[in-house]
Amino acid sequence: MKETSTPHRSEYGRLAVLALSMLLASLGTSIANVALPSIAADLEASFQGVQWVVLAYLLAATVFVVSAGRLSDALGGRRLFIAGLIIFATASFLCGVAPSLPFLIGARALQGLGASVLMALSMAFAAEGLGKERTGSVMGLLGAMSAVGTALGPSIGGLLISHFGWRSVFLVKVPVAILAVALALVKLPSLVGSGKRTRRSIDVPGTIILVFALGTYALAMTTGKGQVGSINLVLLLASAAGFVFFVLAAKRSRSPLVELSLFREPGLAAGLVTSALVSTVLMATLIVGPFYLIGSLHLEVSSVGMVMAVGPVSVALSGIPIGRIVDRVGAAYIAVAGLTAIGSCTALLATLGSSHGLAGYISATVILTIGYAAFQTANNTGVMRIAGADRKGAVSGMLNLSRNLGLITGSSLMGAVFAYASGSNLVRNPGPAAISYGMRYTFAFATLLIAAAVAIAVRAYLTEGAALSRIPAST
Repeated sequence: MKETSTPHRSEYGRLAVLALSMLLASLGTSIANVALPSIAADLEASFQGVQWVVLAYLLAATVFVVSAGRLSDALGGRRLFIAGLIIFATASFLCGVAPSLPFLIGARALQGLGASVLMALSMAFAAEGLGKERTGSVMGLLGAMSAVGTALGPSIGGLLISHFGWRSVFLVKVPVAILAVALALVKLPSLVGSGKRTRRSIDVPGTIILVFALGTYALAMTTGKGQVGSINLVLLLASAAGFVFFVLAAKRSRSPLVELSLFREPGLAAGLVTSALVSTVLMATLIVGPFYLIGSLHLEVSSVGMVMAVGPVSVALSGIPIGRIVDRVGAAYIAVAGLTAIGSCTALLATLGSSHGLAGYISATVILTIGYAAFQTANNTGVMRIAGADRKGAVSGMLNLSRNLGLITGSSLMGAVFAYASGSNLVRNPGPAAISYGMRYTFAFATLLIAAAVAIAVRAYLTEGAALSRIPAST
C-alpha cells in the first residue's frame, strides 16, 4: 500500500483508538490519587492501605509492560490490544463496585495489567502502521494525550467525587474504554509485520523471573516513604539476584522475553537509559513541587493543583507541533535539545529562592516540561525506528518499562534526597527556609542526572551515528 504524507480517512479512526488508549492509561494513574481520602473514609482503611490503590496499578503496569509487548510480537498485536481494552474496561467496572479495599486493590492490579497492554502496543501501532515520515507527529499526539490524562485526572476526579462519590472516578472510564473497543474492532488493523513474523514460544520462565525482579525492585523503591531501611535493602538484593537470573535465562532461551542483542544497538540502549533518567528527574517536580509551593510560597492547597497542572498542559499543547518538528529535523537533534532544556531548568530551579516567587517557578517548570515533551517524542520516535517489524511490540514495551522504572525510582529517590536536605521525613513540615533549601538541593542532584543523560545521548545519537538520526520520508 502506498504511503502518503497525510493520513487517510481510515487512519483517523486508528489514531482515535491509540489516543483514547493513552488517555485511559494515564487517567488510570492520575485520577485515582485524588480519591484516596474518600476511599479511606468509606472503606475504613488506613493511609498505608489506600496507598496500594495507586501502587497496585503502577506495579502491574510496570512488571507486565515488557511481557505485553513481547506477547504481541508472538501472537499478533490487534487481538492482544483489544483484549487489553476489554480487561481495562472490566477492571474499571470492578473498581467502581468494589465492596472492600482488598477487592479494590486486586481490581486495580487487573486494570494495570490492561494498561500495560495499551501502553506497550499504542506506540507499536503508531510506529508500524502510519508511515515513518509521520512517526514523530503520531508520537507527539500520544504524548499529548498522556499529558492530557495526567493533567485532567485530578480536576475531573475532584469534580466527580464532589457530586457522585469516589466510585465514579473508576466507572467513568468504562464507557470510554467500550468506545475504544468498538473503534478498535473496526479501525485497527494487524501490525504490518505480523504477516512475516515467525511464531515464537512465550518465554514463561523469563517472564516469571522478570516479574519477580521488577516487583521486588518496585517494592524496594516505594516501601518506607523515602526512608531506606533493612526491608528496602533486602528487596533490592532480591531484585538484583532476579535480574542476574533473568539475564542468564535469556542467554539460554531460544525465544527470550527480552533479546539481549538489541542492547548492542547504541541508539536503543541510550534511548532506554536516558528515558529512565529523565523520568526520574520529572518526578522531582511532582514530589518536591507541592511542598515548595505550600511550605515556601504559602499557596493554598486548591491553588497548588492548578499550578501543578501547568506542566502537563504545556506538554499537551506542544506535543503535536514537536512531533512534526521531529519528522522534519531529525530525532537525534531534538532529543539532545530537549535534554539540554531540561538540564537548564533543573539548574535554574537549583538556584531558585522564594524571592523569585511563583512566576519564577512556573516559568522554569513550563520550559522543563516542554523540554521533556521534546525529548520523549524524539526518543520514542528514534527508538521505534530502530526496531524491526517483528520486534516493535517488545521494544515499545521496553520503552514503557524504562519510563515506569524511572517514575518509581524518582518517587523514592527524589523524595529521599529532599527529605535529607530539608531535614524532614515528608510528614513533619520543616519550615519555609528548609523546604527552599531542600528543593534547591534536590534539583542540583537532578541536574547531575540530566548531565549524564546528555553525555549518553550525544555519544550514542550524534558521534556514533545511531538510528536516532533523521530518516528521510522516502525510506
